[in-house]
Amino acid sequence: MGLTRDQVNKVALLARLDLTEAELATMTTQLQAIVGYVESLGELNTDAITPLSHPHEVSNVFRDDTVVPSLDREAILANAPKRDAECYLVPAVLGE
Repeated sequence: MGLTRDQVNKVALLARLDLTEAELATMTTQLQAIVGYVESLGELNTDAITPLSHPHEVSNVFRDDTVVPSLDREAILANAPKRDAECYLVPAVLGE
């Protein structure tokens, strides 16, 4: 499955990236190469490979479950392009 220029353009639109035609062409080529590489991984024979949940030996480290002060809401919302009194305002991306 390759990516089309329209699909890359749609992703750029959703990510709010204003790409030039040259950038769109470059991104389309690069993303097609990435998707092609990922698809090629599916051709590997992994029957003898033991599944891993993580590539490194790690154990979960949890902090104490204590209530701590959170960030100031006004400071968090200060740089939002659109906001109301409590939240970020974003355009709908999944239907109306």
